[in-house]
Amino acid sequence: MALGDYMNVQCHACIGGTNVGEDIRKLEYGQHVVSGTPGRVADMIRRRHLRTRNIKMLVLDEADELLNRGFREQIYDVYRYLPPATQVVVVSATLPYDVLDMTTKFMTDPVRILVKRDELTLEGLKQYFIAVEKEEWKFDTLCDLYDTLTITQAVIFCNTRRKVDWLTDKMREANFTVSSMHGEMPQKERDSIMQDFRQGNSRVLISTDVWARGIDVQQVSLVINYDLPSNRENYIHRIGRSGRFGRKGVAINFVTSDDVRILRDIELYYSTQIDEMPMNVADLLS
Repeated sequence: MALGDYMNVQCHACIGGTNVGEDIRKLEYGQHVVSGTPGRVADMIRRRHLRTRNIKMLVLDEADELLNRGFREQIYDVYRYLPPATQVVVVSATLPYDVLDMTTKFMTDPVRILVKRDELTLEGLKQYFIAVEKEEWKFDTLCDLYDTLTITQAVIFCNTRRKVDWLTDKMREANFTVSSMHGEMPQKERDSIMQDFRQGNSRVLISTDVWARGIDVQQVSLVINYDLPSNRENYIHRIGRSGRFGRKGVAINFVTSDDVRILRDIELYYSTQIDEMPMNVADLLS
C-alpha cells in the first residue's frame, strides 16, 4: 500500500478472511497492482472480477512457502489464467532444490540471481542458544531471561497454535504483558494485533511461523525461538525479524537435549556458528 501513497498507483490486497464484497468493489474500480494470498486471488479470477488479460507480471514472494504442497495447486490455478507473455518473478530468502526445480513448470530459461547460503545470516544479528535440557524448563528460562533483559520489542516463536495459546496464558498468569497471533485467527483480529505491535502498544508478540515472513517492525531487537523450527528454511525467516534496517538484533534459541541435532543441522545448512548465550547478553541489546 505504501507504493500507492507516493506514486499515484492504485493498489489493492486480496487476502483470505477479509470481506469479499470489498475486493469485488476495488477490483471493478480498477487497480494497477494487486497483491494477495493464492486462494483469494484465484477465487477473484474464477469469478471474473480480477481480469487477467492485461496482467504483465506475476511475482511470487516467499516462493518456497507458496510452492509447498499447501499452495502449489492454487498457484498453478492462477498461472494458467495468465497471458503467455506474462513475466514471472520468484523471490525468497530460501529456495530448496525441489522448489527451484518446480519453477521450471511456469518459467522459461529464467535468469537466476542466487545468494550464497553462508551470506544469508544477517549482518549485525547475533545468534545464541540456551541449553534447557528439558521441555518443561523452557518457561522458567524465559521468565529468567525477561528479568535480565530490557527489551524494546520481541517476538517469541512456537511451532504450534496450541503452544502459542498455552505460552500466552502462562506469561499472563506470571504478570507479563504479551500479545499472540497464529494462522487460525480471523484476518481482522490479526490485523488489529499487528497494528498494536507496530505502534508499540504491545512489546512482546508470541507467534507461529505465520509471523516469520515478510513483516517488518523496525523496533524488534530480540527473537526467541521457544521451539526450534521444524523446517530449517524457516530459521532464517524467523531470526530476520530482528535487527532490521541495520539495527542491532539478537536471536536466542532454546535447545533441549532432543534439539541438539536440529541446531547442528541449522549451523551446517547456513555455514554459521551459534554460540551459547554469554552472561552479558543484556549489553548486546542496549
